[in-house]
Amino acid sequence: MSDALEVTDRISIPREELSIRASRSGGAGGQHVNTSSTRIELLWNPAQSRALPDELRARVLERLRARTNAEGFVRIVSSEHRSQLRNRQAAEERLAKLVRGALAIPRPRRKTAPTRASKEARLESKKRRSEIKKRRAREDFE
Repeated sequence: MSDALEVTDRISIPREELSIRASRSGGAGGQHVNTSSTRIELLWNPAQSRALPDELRARVLERLRARTNAEGFVRIVSSEHRSQLRNRQAAEERLAKLVRGALAIPRPRRKTAPTRASKEARLESKKRRSEIKKRRAREDFE
């Protein structure tokens, strides 16, 4: 394992900033589950990370606000593999993917006008609906 988790080609999270805790994994697996601490919980605090410049830190904190706990840590849990090492790698990969997604600048939405075909289809469906309602109405008898 290297000394930093590669997020992008310019951003790497030092492994000292990652807090890793192993515990027993639940679910199926027989006797192996009851004796091995293979579940990995990875914690990272983006607010205190020195891996992010200030402007990127603000963006990451904003975009990951729903994923942080009260202390400001992003928590990733991995228990899909039977090996502690593979769960650690999976958790680190998930964290890197999450941070990459938070760093991405979303493209601004371009306003578009409805096409002529969609306008005509809308008006045609309104006419059809109007005809149905007209036929349904009772005629007045004098």
